[in-house]
Amino acid sequence: MKKLILILTLVCTSAVLRAQILTPVKWAYAGKRISKTEAMILIKATIDDGWHLYSQNTTEGGPVKTTITFTPNAKYKLLGKTIEPKAITKFEKAFNMNVSYFEHSVVFQQKIKTNASGPLTVKGTVEYMTCNDQKCLPPDQLNFTVTIK
Repeated sequence: MKKLILILTLVCTSAVLRAQILTPVKWAYAGKRISKTEAMILIKATIDDGWHLYSQNTTEGGPVKTTITFTPNAKYKLLGKTIEPKAITKFEKAFNMNVSYFEHSVVFQQKIKTNASGPLTVKGTVEYMTCNDQKCLPPDQLNFTVTIK
């Protein structure tokens, strides 16, 4: 009986702890062909109200910048850098510097050149950090897969 009570307590505690994990950013990924030899990878972050996601262009000494890394593949080649829209830039006391970030949502875009005539799978990772007016969450890293038809 004591073992059963202990197991139930652990299960309930684990469920409560899992429910308290903050995930203020939701990610979505897509790809589309723009010609026979080029495609665009779209990486969208939807950010909860009150939170912000840092730009790829955040300077050293501040928060962890968003970094998008593509897994090398002989079937495609990156064309230029991953682009992002103009970010909000403000002074943040927590970092004692100006930082660039996004609120609500942002779409990152990466153009690729491909020699694949059929469907193409592009894989990679996104590393990012989010903060609100009261706290910052530890950096997180997600794997993604995009299929371009």
